[in-house]
Formats: sequence, structure tokens, C-alpha cells
Amino acid sequence: MTGLLLGGIPSLDTLHSHKQYLIIRVIDHGWSRIGPSTQHLSFVFQDLFMIDSHHHFWNFSADQYPWIGKGMERIANDFLPQNLLDTAQPLGVEGVISVQARQTLEETRWLLELAENSEFIHGVVGWVPLKSKELGAALDRFASHPKLVGVRHVVQDEPAGFLLASAFNQGIDALLERNLVYDLLVFPHQLKETISFVDRHPEQIFVLDHLAKPRIRQNEFDSEWAIDLKQLAKRENVSAKFSGLTTEVITQPWSIEMLKPYWETALEAFGPNRLMYGSDWPVCLLKTEYNQWVDAVKKLAGDLTSEQQKLFFTMNCLKAYGLETMS
Repeated sequence: MTGLLLGGIPSLDTLHSHKQYLIIRVIDHGWSRIGPSTQHLSFVFQDLFMIDSHHHFWNFSADQYPWIGKGMERIANDFLPQNLLDTAQPLGVEGVISVQARQTLEETRWLLELAENSEFIHGVVGWVPLKSKELGAALDRFASHPKLVGVRHVVQDEPAGFLLASAFNQGIDALLERNLVYDLLVFPHQLKETISFVDRHPEQIFVLDHLAKPRIRQNEFDSEWAIDLKQLAKRENVSAKFSGLTTEVITQPWSIEMLKPYWETALEAFGPNRLMYGSDWPVCLLKTEYNQWVDAVKKLAGDLTSEQQKLFFTMNCLKAYGLETMS
């Protein structure tokens, strides 16, 4: 199987060779990042059809990835599209969103080049210098690329007040002008500031990565995180990724029972319409294999209706990143 066409629609060869797709009828769709309406196939699923909303690629070097240190040897290797395709596609993952791991324009260019050569990569969340006078030139360089769907800055490493700085907020305004999503990467103690930040941009689409990384312990729920997460979720322009939680488990080993209260909180806060599946591969490999994470998430989502599961595993991601818009 060669993957999907941009926008999440399988090729005819894909459909003919995989029994999980049942073709119902041909209808006319308008896909926002493809252009004018074209003929595509409408289908239902016998098995889950999944989009991984969050993962990373890199050619590893200690100089370029200094945060990969002692005890993280498992991910001190190259991780490239074919590695993820071989790992995730047999589990039902048919498309991905690639997210920046370095704050360089060179990486954004590289990720977009990878995406150009892979139907598996539906979109890229890159990095641009949001506080810099060079922002306009960077956006002019990248924003017209059909697979650039969003931008992220590693705010979790920034001091208090970073999100409220004037220059940074002007940068977010520039993203809105170009219809780009902003991914929020913050820690729980930054959620209150994040709420104030989001309130400055009511028209901007935001996606919260890893549920803001709650600290997960056996028999101890992060209640302050839950309060702030629910407040943030009241903003309808914010969606969230259920991703990367095993690496936030303080005690060993992690279990579905430990994750369940965080799943239930996120589902209550964002509902089945604004919560999406993600893996945080290869970082997740520090605590779990990809197939173990998929199994755990499927069990957690087992009480959802089939339509809600389709939203969570596929459509919410495509909608948030502007990859699925019906005319």
C-alpha cells in the first residue's frame, strides 16, 4: 500500500487492495489544500482508519539534538518516514502530521521536502521565527507550500510571560493571515498564561500538544492540571492531542489504568469533536512501543461510538489542520 493522497483520500489502487474500505458512491468534495472540487470516493470503514497527528523525524546528531541525553539512547538514532511507515501502517495508521523537533528554518525546509516525497505525510507543523523581523520573509518562503499546515515554538522551554510578549503575538497574527494553525507546546504550570494568550487570538486555530504534559503518578491525579485544562478547553478554537502521555508517567511502569483519568478529563473537556489521536513517535519509544500505545488508546476509546472513534482517530485532525473541508 502506498498511502493516501493529500487530504486523506485513498487512491483507487489502495482501495482495491485493502478490504477495510467499502466504496459506497462517488461524490464531489472540495478539499481546502487541494484546490477546486474534484471527484473523490466516499467510503465507510470496517476497521479504524487512523491519522497520527503528532510525530517527529530526524537525522540524529548530538549537536543538533542536545535534549536527547543520557538514558535516552533508544531515540539517539535516525528516524525517517520509511521507519514510521513500516511501524505504523500495519496498525491502521494511513497518514501523519510531522511536527518540528528543532527550531530552525532548515528543519522546516527538510520536513517539507520529506512531505513532498511521501503521500503518507499529510502535513507539516514547522518552525518559523515568530518574534523576528525576518518572520515575513520566512512565511513568504514556506506558507504557500500545500503541506505546511501549522507552526510550533517550544514554549515549554521559555520563561514566564513569553506567550504574552507583543512581538510573539504579532507573529501569531501573521499566521492567521496565512491560515496556519499554531501548536501549543506547554507544561501544566503554563496553562493559565496559555489561556490569556489564546484569548488574544479568538479567530486563530490552536492545537494543544500532549494535553500540556500532565505529571502522571500512581494513585495521584494532577487535579490542578485538570482545572486549567478544562478552562482552556472552553475556547472553541482550541483542539487537543491525546499523545505522548507515557513519557509523562513519573512512576514505573505505566498502565492504562494510570492514563484513564487523563483520557476521561480530556474527553470531558474537549469532547469527541476536538480531541485527536497522536503518538509522539519516536519520543514515545522511551516508555512504550508504537503498537502498545495504539492498543492502549483503542482500549481507552472503546466506549466511544463508531462515529466518535472516527472523529477522534481521523477527522478531528484533518479538520483542525484544514485538510478536510467539504464544499
